[in-house]
Amino acid sequence: MSPVFDAVVGQPGVVDALVRAAAAASRIVAGEPVPPGEMTHAWLFTGPPGSGRSVAARAFAAALQCRLGGCGECTDCHTVLGGTHADVRLVVPDGLTISVTEMRALVLRAATAPAGGRWQVVLVEDADRLTEAAANALLKAVEEPPPRTVFLLCAPSTNPEDVSVTIRSRCRVVPLRAPAPEAVAEVLTSRDGVDRTTAVWAARVSQGHVGRARWLAKDPHAQARRRAVLAVPRSLTGLGACFDAADSLIKATEEEAASATSDLAVRETEELKQALGAGGTGKGAATAARGTAGQIKDLERRQKSRATRAQRDALDRALVDLAAFYRDVLAVKLAAPVSAVHTDVTDVAEAAAQKWTAESILRRIEAVLACREAIDANVKPRIALEAMMLDLYEG
Repeated sequence: MSPVFDAVVGQPGVVDALVRAAAAASRIVAGEPVPPGEMTHAWLFTGPPGSGRSVAARAFAAALQCRLGGCGECTDCHTVLGGTHADVRLVVPDGLTISVTEMRALVLRAATAPAGGRWQVVLVEDADRLTEAAANALLKAVEEPPPRTVFLLCAPSTNPEDVSVTIRSRCRVVPLRAPAPEAVAEVLTSRDGVDRTTAVWAARVSQGHVGRARWLAKDPHAQARRRAVLAVPRSLTGLGACFDAADSLIKATEEEAASATSDLAVRETEELKQALGAGGTGKGAATAARGTAGQIKDLERRQKSRATRAQRDALDRALVDLAAFYRDVLAVKLAAPVSAVHTDVTDVAEAAAQKWTAESILRRIEAVLACREAIDANVKPRIALEAMMLDLYEG
């Protein structure tokens, strides 16, 4: 297997297909004939969060540019994986959407010949965040692709709400699945130096999300936030407690988002001010300063969007944990032959199973899932959470 694909965890079938496609791409560059279907100009990587969609797409981009099909050692491999290759355009949205302006610029760039690499590659990590206008701009390029351009799109699923049917129909779909906990634990122990016990625990409770498993295994603050989420069911003792729980979860996710984005925001603001000549004292400095207000305001808008996205991502992780807890309770109630997700709170799940009916547990699971859908539909998180907490209490 090509070394660049080592980071793709628990997806042997996907890796085999991508290795074959990269080999076919090399034959195309060399002017050799390639059987139909071996290589195509547009790919759609799908799978649940943490399955490694973007990791697989980046590895494939490196394999396309590498003369050895992804050796992991050459300049092409290093620059693609590091995000600095001249012929690989990465779209990693900070905010809630990818704008049509950004997509049009990328499409124009994709229409040019590779500057030094073998292919011109456009990699969109969150294609489900394309606005309708941005998706239409991308569709035109995918329908009539330049001969040496490859589009790599990543999205949670092939649902039309994630990726339009017209774009999907022109892509080769690469479905990824959540890696098995054993595969995730092996990565944590072999690559990150996590002890076996912690690695197995983190892999289990992260539900196959490699990034989150690593985060939980190594960050005590992440572990504390998870414990606070799992304490929510026991804290719902009355109506007031429901609103308190919603408020606490909102504040916790806001703090998490701030810690993840604030340093970058400060650095970006300072770099922009310096680039625009902040602190200048020469003639015309005041006029120049007034002219920079619009650019700073635009940066602040993008930073706010990024913080909102980070908070929603943190909130969604909390809701996934909460849904998994109720799933564990239901499994205990029905004596289902499945393993628990939250193995460290099985005593709490067993106590809840004795107190609740199977129907009420199902209603609680539905309440959590409905909250996720509401937030995804841009309902204010506080309103969605308060409604959910009341359903969890009354369920």
